[in-house]
Amino acid sequence: MTDQEPARRIGVRSGVRSGVRVTAVAIATLLVAACGDGGATAASSGSGEALRVVTTTTILADLVAQVGGANVSVTSLVPKGGEVHTFDPTPSDVRRISDADLVVLNGLGLDEWLASLVKDAGTDAPVVELAEDLEGVAYLDGDHGEEQGAATEEASDASAGEEVNPHLWLNAAYAAKYAERIAEALAAADPDHAADYEAGLAGYAKVLADLDARAKDRLGAIPEASRTVISFHDAFPYFAEAYGLTIDGTVVDAPGQDPSAGDVSALIRTIKDKGIKAIFAEAQFNDDLVRTIADESGAVVVSDLYTDSVGDAPADTYVGMMGWNIEQVASALSGS
Repeated sequence: MTDQEPARRIGVRSGVRSGVRVTAVAIATLLVAACGDGGATAASSGSGEALRVVTTTTILADLVAQVGGANVSVTSLVPKGGEVHTFDPTPSDVRRISDADLVVLNGLGLDEWLASLVKDAGTDAPVVELAEDLEGVAYLDGDHGEEQGAATEEASDASAGEEVNPHLWLNAAYAAKYAERIAEALAAADPDHAADYEAGLAGYAKVLADLDARAKDRLGAIPEASRTVISFHDAFPYFAEAYGLTIDGTVVDAPGQDPSAGDVSALIRTIKDKGIKAIFAEAQFNDDLVRTIADESGAVVVSDLYTDSVGDAPADTYVGMMGWNIEQVASALSGS
């Protein structure tokens, strides 16, 4: 990758955090490159081959597939049910990136290990960071969703202090902005099918608008006093802000960081004192601690929510996953 390559990245903020855990993979890259062609090129005009897209997560892979349709072949590096925060790439992931025509990640620090891996792999494929510098987004910091600003400049300012929360896609309206950026990137990489991507975006935008309206109606019908929750980690601020929930605490600061006994006791007191009804548990994490806290506090566990990954049917697409979450949350908070 040349010194000018970062200009090919769409939606990049200055000062993006570099990834970790890629040293061994970077060494393996040399072996991969020695065994075959290490670069990827965009689909040639009239080739009839699907555009090869690599994403970090299954959520992003589904968004690409919905917009791109039959014109794209999508691979997610993190498997279904995997943990994007702590994912450790392998040499086979280097090969996937080397063969890609387009690389898609979330950005905002969630999956920056891929940005470093792309650089080490030496691919010429464009890199799209979907969450970076989106117009009209009220970016939230990483401290339980405190707002940092609605404009690109303010999001950049926020990154200099508190880490920006990266889970924008849990607001369906923001997922629609992801889809717009995906369509733009697909058309740039494969201009012969630009009209198809535009049509795919138009159809999917209607689906996402219906999803957003359904979430607002379903969760908005719950009495406001019953819409305060605890989440396992700081994944739900955009979901909460969009659909009228209040998050009054998290079980862990970040995946893999267990709370102290004092932190757990304080959280139990908060739940009891405020009459919080539910704790959000996520499918990709062990829920033993969540259930212990629920037993001590009297809260209900809203189990098997999906945040960073799709699941099994009916949660095997982004829309299906969101619909599942909405119904799980609504049922728990309404007492049905």
